[in-house]
Amino acid sequence: MKVEAVERGEESSTSTANDHGGKYLTFILENEVYGVQITKVQEIIRMQNVTRVPRVKNFVRGVINLRGKIIPVIELRIKFDMERQTDTEKTCIIVIQVAGEKENFTIGIIIDEVREVLNISDEEIEPPTMLDYTDNEDFILGIGKVAGEVKILLDIDRILTAAELSQFTHIES
Repeated sequence: MKVEAVERGEESSTSTANDHGGKYLTFILENEVYGVQITKVQEIIRMQNVTRVPRVKNFVRGVINLRGKIIPVIELRIKFDMERQTDTEKTCIIVIQVAGEKENFTIGIIIDEVREVLNISDEEIEPPTMLDYTDNEDFILGIGKVAGEVKILLDIDRILTAAELSQFTHIES
C-alpha cells in the first residue's frame, strides 16, 4: 500500500477565537468543500479494507492496521447525516490527531476526495455564528472564502463528543 505524505504547515498551532488563519487540507464531502488545519493531519492514505467492530456507533466503519497500530476509522458522511456512498478510487482516509479530554487519539476519517492544501488568511474566514444552528456550532471553526469558493472549516477536535471518543480507548492498541 502506498502512503502519501502530507506537507506540514509551518505556522504556530496556537490560535484564538478570532485567529484561525493558516494552512488547511481541503477535501470533498457530498460535493461540498471542507477543510481541516494541516497541523492536525498526520497523513493521507488510500482507501483500504476496514475491519468492522461490533456495537460501535453507526458512523464508525471499523479499524485498520496502520504500520502496526490499530486506529479507528469514521465515516464523516454518516457523522454529518449525509447519505452513505460506495467507495470510489478517489475515496481516501485522512489520518488525524484528535485532542481528547485526557489523551490524544489517532483516528482516520473517510472522505470522498482530497482537494489541496490552502493557505487561508484570517480575513478570508467568517465566524460560524452567522448560521442559525445549534448542533454544528461546536465543530465548525469558520467559513472560508477563497477564490470565490466557500469552504467549511472544521475544528476536528470537536467532531466527536467526549463520550464518542471514550469508546476508542477500547479500540486503539
